[in-house]
Amino acid sequence: MSATRLLVLGVVRMYGQAHGYQVRRELLSWSADKWGNVQPGSIYHALKKMTGENLLEQVADAGESGGPDRTAYRLTSEGEEEFETLLSTALSTNDPSPYTLAAAVTFMTALPRERVVSLLKHRLMQMEGQAQASLYAREHFTDFAKPAHVSELYRMWHAHAETDVRWLRDMIGRLEQGEYVMAGEDEAVFGEPTG
Repeated sequence: MSATRLLVLGVVRMYGQAHGYQVRRELLSWSADKWGNVQPGSIYHALKKMTGENLLEQVADAGESGGPDRTAYRLTSEGEEEFETLLSTALSTNDPSPYTLAAAVTFMTALPRERVVSLLKHRLMQMEGQAQASLYAREHFTDFAKPAHVSELYRMWHAHAETDVRWLRDMIGRLEQGEYVMAGEDEAVFGEPTG
């Protein structure tokens, strides 16, 4: 799954309609190029590709006062479904890429609290299994690693898996305690359409 795809859909959704430069500026202001591996050129490519897939539609945008006319985009009903599917999948599936989870955490507030907690608990079960598998590998296969220093990889994988599990348990706990404003709650939610 592409983190860029989820982030671009999310930003266009958040604004209601947005032109490419606006999406690019927003994502770069979040440093998504670093934590989401979003390259500026990939934003424009994603907008065109998703327009061709009927996930976005082009709308006229008068531009800023005196500025050039720009093509703006907004989500179609299929785009809204795709956004929710991508978001749900990224929250619930233990994808080895850290980029998709980072993109999903950015927009997790667009879903109801109970749904996010349920999706994250599903992911947690997968991560706990991965942590157990890495522990088993660390304890039983280090003697077979050739050359011997390659056994450090098992230790590294296990340390990462344990850290990921601990972080996810903590985040689920914070969500269950009511931290963050989620979709369907009283206040305005980050990532919700503005109009």
